[in-house]
Amino acid sequence: MNAEEKQRFAALARAVAERRDQEAFAVLFDYFAPRLKSWLLRQRMASSEAEELVQDVMIVLWHKAGLYDATRSSLSTWLFRIARNRRIDLQRRARARVLDRADPALQPVAESGADEILANDDRDAHVRAAVSQLPQEQREMLRAAFFLGQSHSQIAEATGLPLGTVKSRIRLAFGKLRKVLEAESA
Repeated sequence: MNAEEKQRFAALARAVAERRDQEAFAVLFDYFAPRLKSWLLRQRMASSEAEELVQDVMIVLWHKAGLYDATRSSLSTWLFRIARNRRIDLQRRARARVLDRADPALQPVAESGADEILANDDRDAHVRAAVSQLPQEQREMLRAAFFLGQSHSQIAEATGLPLGTVKSRIRLAFGKLRKVLEAESA
């Protein structure tokens, strides 16, 4: 591209920026769209993706032509840089979407066997029995914290008890539960 063409394209870009000149935009589109697409295809981009990206670049030209500074680069350089950056963004997004099929989080949960279900039921029964042996105020604190999901501060506010008392009762409940459950498993 010679200096005269660079000046002409810069003037057309100014017309798009200042007056939303559709004829100027059409000239720029007709000149740059095929060149951008050709370059994107050489970058191993699929034809449909390249066409879509060219459309995006030309929309940027239409909406943001005022950001183009002819003293810093040619219009061609500006548009190709936008295309390059958009292509890189697409590649990053495509990589982020690729799932690792070996990821344990994506594997189905193995079904529990009968022995495991029975063991879980036994454990639950032992825990319920141990909790029932706790004093009423400690059971209430555990219920609020673990079944209702309340914070210690919320429990203190709801019961009118000092925060330290709530924490102490929960800590005492855990200590008693541990002793009862360890004694049963021994």
